[in-house]
Amino acid sequence: MRFENRTILITGASSGIGAATATLLAEEGANLILTARGDDRLQAFAHSLAETGTKVLARAGGVTDAAHMQGLVDRGESMFGKLDAAFNNAGALGNGTPVIDTPRADWDEVIDVNLTAAFIAAQTQVPALKRAGRGSLLFTGSFVGPELGIPGMGAYAAAKAGLTGLVRALAVEHGAEGLRVNALLPGGTKTPMAGDDPSFRDWAAQLHALKRLAEPEEIASVAAFLLSDEASFVTGTAMLADGGNSVCKT
Repeated sequence: MRFENRTILITGASSGIGAATATLLAEEGANLILTARGDDRLQAFAHSLAETGTKVLARAGGVTDAAHMQGLVDRGESMFGKLDAAFNNAGALGNGTPVIDTPRADWDEVIDVNLTAAFIAAQTQVPALKRAGRGSLLFTGSFVGPELGIPGMGAYAAAKAGLTGLVRALAVEHGAEGLRVNALLPGGTKTPMAGDDPSFRDWAAQLHALKRLAEPEEIASVAAFLLSDEASFVTGTAMLADGGNSVCKT
């Protein structure tokens, strides 16, 4: 029960890595503040967790909406008394076009969801973590950008590389206040973002040294480690959980 009496906020929480992490944290005693864009799926998931005895606050909204993100923190502190950690997991891949063919609106959207949203998360969550006296702030990054480039993913790569830099700056700025800030860089994972085309998934699997994609629960276990006291001396890192994608050339 690593998270008993801990309150943790998760974005992108209704499916994939976010839902798997929420499920794991709930099993280990956490109170949860959950958000995602689609209200129906989010509320259904939150209800399933509540049926197991987990205390859950779920509100749909966008991670680029500062008022929504601040409202999550405010309501969570009112309901649970404090915020102990946050897993900012929501993201967007983009339209798959080369950089020079990418419309400005598409570029801005990918940067906003993957990088500006992290800035908003930090501004709304760090004060609450400081009020709690300690805390862990975790962001979902990617091997795309910090480790390698993939054609058609220029905006995504730029955002995720920028996110790694932001994480390092936040870690330095708030380490003395008892806050840890890290990024988790998953490899290809069986989530809705990866699509459901078997041929694409088979191709993507071969990019990894392990020659398979991750289950969401495998990434969730790494997220839980970084959020927990087991990682009490880990901050400012971009931790790969990529199945060897970043080192694979065969």
